[in-house]
Amino acid sequence: MSKKLMKVYYGDGKGKTTSAIGQGILAASEGKSVIIIQFLKSKNQDEISFIRRLEPEIRLFRFEKSDACFADLTQEQQAEESMNLKNGMNYARKVLTTGECDVLILDEVLGLLENKIISVDDLRQLKALADDNDTELIYTGIHASRELIALADEVYCIETVKG
Repeated sequence: MSKKLMKVYYGDGKGKTTSAIGQGILAASEGKSVIIIQFLKSKNQDEISFIRRLEPEIRLFRFEKSDACFADLTQEQQAEESMNLKNGMNYARKVLTTGECDVLILDEVLGLLENKIISVDDLRQLKALADDNDTELIYTGIHASRELIALADEVYCIETVKG
């Protein structure tokens, strides 16, 4: 087994998703399979269509149904969207349990923590599944708790120094 690795890209700067996808492209260029699951992202069709051109080496999944920002949804809509987002987490568990890919990127998953849709324990369980299957796991988002930082093998804080 190779070294197990969990990376976290977080911060208020731009480039977290780009860094994670770059890691995915690097892995795919080495013949590895990559799955990206995006959470709480706007539906940027240009970005989605570009990533889809990288299939089958890199596959993209989104489970959100609403086009609106999660924070702008009513409580009822948030509850419904939370279920969709949890389906994305369930799919991540399935991918890790079956060893379906070499690299799993959970883009903006840290926003699920902020919105209390999932817990750090959920991310800890995913890491254990990834370790069992020797899958590289990459999390992105704005905020990372000390507990999550301690759990990760590598952590990158992306911040805007000058905008």
